[in-house]
Amino acid sequence: MVGFFVQLHLICVLWRIIIFVCIQTDTIMRRVFGLGETVLDLIFKDDQPVGAKAGGSALNALVSLARMGANAHFITEVGKDRVGDMMVHFLEQNDLSTQYVNRFDGGKSALALAFLNDNNDADYEFFKDYPTQRLTGEIPVFTADDMIVFGSFFGINPVIRPGLLDVLGAAKKAGAIIIYDPNFRKHHDHHKHQFIEVIEENFRWADIVRGSDEDFMNIYGLSQPQKVYDKVSAFCDNLVVTANAKGVYVFGKNFERHFHVPVIEPISTIGAGDNFNAGMMKALLDLNLKRSDLLELSSDQWQQLAVYGIEFSSEVCLNLDNYVPIDFKYRFDELVGHQLKEN
Repeated sequence: MVGFFVQLHLICVLWRIIIFVCIQTDTIMRRVFGLGETVLDLIFKDDQPVGAKAGGSALNALVSLARMGANAHFITEVGKDRVGDMMVHFLEQNDLSTQYVNRFDGGKSALALAFLNDNNDADYEFFKDYPTQRLTGEIPVFTADDMIVFGSFFGINPVIRPGLLDVLGAAKKAGAIIIYDPNFRKHHDHHKHQFIEVIEENFRWADIVRGSDEDFMNIYGLSQPQKVYDKVSAFCDNLVVTANAKGVYVFGKNFERHFHVPVIEPISTIGAGDNFNAGMMKALLDLNLKRSDLLELSSDQWQQLAVYGIEFSSEVCLNLDNYVPIDFKYRFDELVGHQLKEN
């Protein structure tokens, strides 16, 4: 009989330990999702190839998060070809779940040629051969602990729209945090009148909108962040505008603030905005914020989101990769601590 009570006591102690560990690791267990296109980026400088990297806006963010230890999953599509094999292998090497990667027949994996100018900003040419049916893979069973980022042309492409709305609808219904990055480039201008309504619908889906000053100039023809917020706030309360060396502007319900960015000499700006998104998502994890918390973020919470984003974005500009280096997680706390003091 004594042995029974000893066993029962040990079981109770074990359960307490399990519950404690689960609470302590809550930010690790939460899932982050990316919804977007996968491309092979072929990078050129002075018209000479200097690198080839797995790319795509959501992919860049999710690889960085996975390298920081996040439970990362990518919803995308690649062909059943050699480039597709390379992309899937790369994701798996970086501990990023490929459960929701759809492999398609009847087309080829996408290529993007990125030409770096004197400032190491990229101009793109895309080569795509997709099948008729798009984004037909498995939809995750989302929970309120999850968050998802989407955007770019993938977010407004009418061919993809039905499947994309299915995924966003499932995430929204479950209470997951949704982050939207329009990433709307100049070469989309001649179709702008077709896309404004869809972009604004995406604003409505989002809990946070993050875009560059260039994006909003291309969308609305506006250069002043406050005027941009006047437009976006009709659909989403939380806006982040990244403006290169001019800094970062954040707007929330009854809140606005400007953050300075460090002066750096970029090697490549490919993935800078994508990694700002990754930094914000990392901050949301570390702060353990849920969708209801985003209704009115505090000044300190906004500061952490902005500073994390700045550090991720700055780091990726210092190399030719589209994502933070693997050792970044070991330097991150010190870098963030310095930036929090600066801002």
